[in-house]
Amino acid sequence: MNAKKMVIAAAVALMLLVGAGVAYATGSSGNSSGQSTGPGMDKAKSVALEQVNGRVTATEFQDEEGYYEVEVTKDDGSQVDVHLDKNFNVLDTQSDGGGSDGQDAPNDTNDGGG
Repeated sequence: MNAKKMVIAAAVALMLLVGAGVAYATGSSGNSSGQSTGPGMDKAKSVALEQVNGRVTATEFQDEEGYYEVEVTKDDGSQVDVHLDKNFNVLDTQSDGGGSDGQDAPNDTNDGGG
């Protein structure tokens, strides 16, 4: 009887671990800090779309490049990341590959000088 209880306990523990892993995997995709909606992100999306024509396909909040990051997919399929400070000033725009897309944003302070 003792062995049977051990097998049942092990099975329950395994199910809990698998369930927790699935919950973690499904809950950790997309935005880095969890703020993808709300008035601040809506304003950031609007400013990004004024800078780059296309549609918003992803957002991040407080990442390493700025307070807001808005990924815009252009009509030709290319993607541009627009980085904004917390006052919605454009810091820079970068092609999703990491290099500059050739457009300097107003008040751009990331001109590559050394």
